[in-house]
Amino acid sequence: MVSGLAVPRRVNWPQTWRIIRSIWPPIDLFEDIADPRDWEALVSVEAKTNPRIRNEVGDLGKVPPARRVGGPGASLVMAPFVHCSTARPGRFTDGGYGIYYAGDREDVALAETIHHHAKFMAATDEARGWTSDFRAMIGSIDRELHDVNAVPDVLHPTDYAPSQVEGAGLRAAGSDGLLWNSVRMPGGQCIGVFWPDVVTIPVQGSHFCYHWNGERVDFVKRHDTGEVLEVA
Repeated sequence: MVSGLAVPRRVNWPQTWRIIRSIWPPIDLFEDIADPRDWEALVSVEAKTNPRIRNEVGDLGKVPPARRVGGPGASLVMAPFVHCSTARPGRFTDGGYGIYYAGDREDVALAETIHHHAKFMAATDEARGWTSDFRAMIGSIDRELHDVNAVPDVLHPTDYAPSQVEGAGLRAAGSDGLLWNSVRMPGGQCIGVFWPDVVTIPVQGSHFCYHWNGERVDFVKRHDTGEVLEVA
């Protein structure tokens, strides 16, 4: 059920910032020039000699052909939609459908991912030290989204149940995505889009490494410059 309190708002950002783990390789199918409407047939043929292809490509049924994107860099947009899982829910999804999350600034994207990486490290009792490598993805957006800042409880720091209900309802009602004030970086904004064609295909930005001190992420290293940033 939709609250009715979300407000349609044009979001025109010349840059969107998304930070992901560096271990994920490009998915050849999405990077090719093939028509996205033909992807299922191509996967079916390829799977006869490479059974792993279906796992690599993910669940194409999650994205209608008309809303898919292809070409160089398209993996970076398609991946969160075809590799979503209920084992990995988010603020506005229970994991049954994918969302492309991004911030309006690099520091916003860093703050959001640092929070979630710290939760993972604590839950898995990881050793102290420099941990996973991450990379920034820089795109853009010019689309009407739904501003959900006035919806009660959707920005709760830990309870995602209300925001997941709102997200599912707006997606079912035809929304292209959501806009809200960052919970982890005051003054920043975040978007979560429901379909790949809502944002541009991003280009790669800086690479980062996060340092885990056993309790929190306390430092971030920018690989391209060697700069080490202290996390407040």
